[in-house]
Amino acid sequence: MINSAVQIVVVGSYNRDFALRVDQFPIPGETRLSLGRAESPGGKGSNQAIQAARCGAPTAMIAALGQDPAGDEALSLWSGLQIEAGAVVRLSDVATGMAMILVNHQAENMIVVDSGANDRLSEHHIFAAKSLIAQARLVLAQLETPMAATKAAFDLARRAGVTTLLNAAPANRALDHSLLALTDILCVNENEGTALSGKTSPEAIGTSLLEVGPAMVILTLGVDGAMLFQRGQPPLRAHPPAVNAVDTTGAGDAFIGAFAAQWLLNQDPSAALHFALAAGALACTGQGAAASFGNREEIERLAASCPARPS
Repeated sequence: MINSAVQIVVVGSYNRDFALRVDQFPIPGETRLSLGRAESPGGKGSNQAIQAARCGAPTAMIAALGQDPAGDEALSLWSGLQIEAGAVVRLSDVATGMAMILVNHQAENMIVVDSGANDRLSEHHIFAAKSLIAQARLVLAQLETPMAATKAAFDLARRAGVTTLLNAAPANRALDHSLLALTDILCVNENEGTALSGKTSPEAIGTSLLEVGPAMVILTLGVDGAMLFQRGQPPLRAHPPAVNAVDTTGAGDAFIGAFAAQWLLNQDPSAALHFALAAGALACTGQGAAASFGNREEIERLAASCPARPS
């Protein structure tokens, strides 16, 4: 049964994350000893849904999981956060996705993902969730699941007048530009923006990507914050609150989930950008991805104590 209160529908991935802390990343052929390890829930889609839910937005997932303990853990996690999972499919012939993560002493990370069940999310699964998509206010997707499924979801959303937000990550030069034409809000980091636009400066990336369809482009800049571009308006740039970073894993997902939740409140891009930057900064202060995400009160407290600086 579909929860009619759902506002955000996330079409995306779930991965079981296995993280190792190292003093520095190994070079090819080198073996290094871990300084510690952790297992936690991950996947861009799940991470973003979790952050949106923790910010108070009624959220649903459309995803594919294996018939395995990792898949059971995903459903239990989402249930605990009241994330609607009625459109999540379980597949018996493939394992739930997983990610191997290295985190160095500077809180930087390197990630390798085995997509598993994520790669089997299909247009058929999307069409089965048509009514869920049609009653939402925003459909959010990334590039860790098949593009055909994402395009089908965005097409259904567009026909129903539902806003679409695409986090074009990980970077994919083969991104179908017809998907960008169905995208209302596009969010990328500098590497992803360069891969999609062929441009290198933040201003050129944002301007170029606006020309291919989205009404809004958000370019994240790591410790330098983010820029937001809209047609006919000067770019908006903001900086994050300063924090003691421990692990940057999932910070970008925290940014996306928080932006989506805050934007739905009053569709104020500036307020959503500053709130999202605080969420991303807060996520850097703990180990792992979703486990380090704050709730609305914690994010607002950080934003108020260390106001982001517009420029």
